[in-house]
Amino acid sequence: MPASKESGSPLSDANNLTRNNLTPGTASALRLPKEVEADLRAAQLLLDLSAHTEPLWSASAMRVPVARISDALASALKSAYSANRVVRGLEGAEQTLAAEERGLRIADRQSGAPRGVRVSRLLILASDGAERFYRQVESLLRRHGPRVLAVRVAIDADSLGALLFGPGRRARLLMLEHKDAVAAVLLAMAGQWEHSERER
Repeated sequence: MPASKESGSPLSDANNLTRNNLTPGTASALRLPKEVEADLRAAQLLLDLSAHTEPLWSASAMRVPVARISDALASALKSAYSANRVVRGLEGAEQTLAAEERGLRIADRQSGAPRGVRVSRLLILASDGAERFYRQVESLLRRHGPRVLAVRVAIDADSLGALLFGPGRRARLLMLEHKDAVAAVLLAMAGQWEHSERER
């Protein structure tokens, strides 16, 4: 008698589907924040992040999810900024992540136990950056691995900057630096791809 196959949860199935084919900083083998995993939309969100991707730059093997700037997403970004959870620009993100990585290594040495890695930082990328910019983002993602996820949003740097910082303030990259803000912004994206396809 063949062994019975145990069926997993929708979220487990989604993780199995995506574990094999995307790259660091994308939806590959994602462990989303616990606040997201607890939400009923989590499984579909993970599938959407994996299905709606494009190369980070023209010759890149790294694919990142792409999204539109919906009202819900804009509101979540503004809330994160109001709560001082947003780092503006690539240089600021690099410095913040490097400092965090040093702290995490010290904590790992002190605990003597391996640390489970979940997405805890989210990069929101403008869609009009130069190839050099996206190559730098790729290097950053490869250095910091699965705790950092990047999503490219269909908005230019002028409009993304103006959304949070006011007219004339460009932003090619925003980093959400707290798990609560990361979870809120990810959940703000939930369902937007379904709505886009329905409108076609």
